[in-house]
Amino acid sequence: MSDIKTKVQGLDPNVSARDITDMSNRATNIYEGLAVITKRAKQLSVELKRELHQKLEEFAVSSDTIEEVNENKEQIEISKFYERLPNPAIIALEEYLNDEIYHRYNDRKKRNF
Repeated sequence: MSDIKTKVQGLDPNVSARDITDMSNRATNIYEGLAVITKRAKQLSVELKRELHQKLEEFAVSSDTIEEVNENKEQIEISKFYERLPNPAIIALEEYLNDEIYHRYNDRKKRNF
C-alpha cells in the first residue's frame, strides 16, 4: 500500500459539499457507494492509528516515578502532524471519487429456508 501521508499532503482537510449523483454513478446506488467509503475509512483509521502508536513508541521515555512528567518534543511534533491530516472519511471519499478503491462482492449461495 502506498504511503497515506504523502498521498494526502495536498488534500483539503475541511469537509466540503459533494455531488451525490457522481458518487451514485460509480456504484449501483448511493448506499452501496457509502458502504464502500465507510469500510475504506475504517481501514485507513486503523492503519493511521497503528502507525502513530509505532512512531510514538520510538520516542517513548520510561520513568519509574509517577511525579516526573517529561514532555518529549518529538512526540508532540508527530502528534501534531497526525492531527493535521484529513479525516479518514475524507481520504476514503477522495480515493473513491478518483477510482482508487477496488471493491467486489463475495459470491454467496442463496439459502432456501
